[in-house]
Amino acid sequence: MSDSEKKLDKVRAAGPLAGVKVLELGQLIAGPFATAFLAWFGAEVIKVEPPGTGDPLRTWRVVHEGTSLWWRQISRNKKCITLNLRVAEGQKIARELAKRVDVVTENFRPGTLEKWGLGFEELKKENPGLILARISGYGQTGPYAQRPGFAAVAEAFGGLRYVTGEPDRPPVRPNLSLGDSVAGLHAALGILMALYHRDARGGSGQLIDVALYETVLNLMEGMIPEYDKAGVKREREGMRLTGIVPSGTYPCADGAYIVIGANGDSIFRRFMRAIGREDLAGEARLASNEGRSRHIDEIDEAITAWTMTQASSEALTVLSAADVPSGPIYSAAEMLGDAQYQARGVFEDADLGGGDNVKLPKMAPRMSETPGEMRWIGPELGEHNSEVFGNWLGYPAAELERLAKAEVI
Repeated sequence: MSDSEKKLDKVRAAGPLAGVKVLELGQLIAGPFATAFLAWFGAEVIKVEPPGTGDPLRTWRVVHEGTSLWWRQISRNKKCITLNLRVAEGQKIARELAKRVDVVTENFRPGTLEKWGLGFEELKKENPGLILARISGYGQTGPYAQRPGFAAVAEAFGGLRYVTGEPDRPPVRPNLSLGDSVAGLHAALGILMALYHRDARGGSGQLIDVALYETVLNLMEGMIPEYDKAGVKREREGMRLTGIVPSGTYPCADGAYIVIGANGDSIFRRFMRAIGREDLAGEARLASNEGRSRHIDEIDEAITAWTMTQASSEALTVLSAADVPSGPIYSAAEMLGDAQYQARGVFEDADLGGGDNVKLPKMAPRMSETPGEMRWIGPELGEHNSEVFGNWLGYPAAELERLAKAEVI
């Protein structure tokens, strides 16, 4: 093996972001999800938590042996340290750490970092190449900047909740903190672009301002121009998708629901023939999506009349044979047992210690040359204090003991 091949193998094993150092100051979901993505692909992420209590996510939802299983997943590959950012000595240590990283992330209320002496203008004096990614409900500017902004509020303010649910019922929410995860992905994307600008093009560090509601708005397709130019306000459609027909959720004879997306013109014709509706397959008025949109009730009634005569598995077999996009609606139980998930190795067993394992999903996307991987699960509180404070800052054991007694770390 040549030297270049050995070097490439080393890069592949380390991940595409190997060598990138990240200081995570945020908590809960949006900021930590952004850094989870970076850590999966090789970045060295140092997560800062308050001494004693840690990130609240450690105790959210299902707790196993004192720690949230969600925490074990979202904090994979991170090095966890404790540091009190509310006291002057803790803030001084944070500034020392910020000198040594490429990226700092945070998702506190705007102005919090400035109050702690950790604002962008302060940090870049010592580290001009620093990239600071800030995630908040409404962004760092504007009349709403100081309002608390959780994902639920951002999903509503950004338009997602308005179009979600049944037409005659109140708006509903997905049973996930979707706005946080979407914001985290946008932050990770912004960080990667900023790194490219700095390292590949000789640029400087920069500030990334991620507002949760704006990242939700990015998901809203053509909703704004459709209203602005045509006066069309998208409404709740329940199990349908506005203006794209047929694409929806349909009940089956066994009480289960399946999803069918047959909105392509040729797909629609195959679909109708497969369910015995040759009459609709040949209808000129239904030949295009524009025409089908005007007759959505008729089409959905025909589809439901057929699905209600079929068990869900039977219906999906017929649709698969006709090459019609369709699928079941899965819970975690079905995902874990499905052949597609198993064939692609989506889940892996993580060691919780003492022979206790838990299945965790791998992160997308898959990279052919520089894949990401799980190197360890979400750590214990302060697990990496000695390594980070000792190796990065050169603190001896006696100093670490003093800082711990003073509740600085």
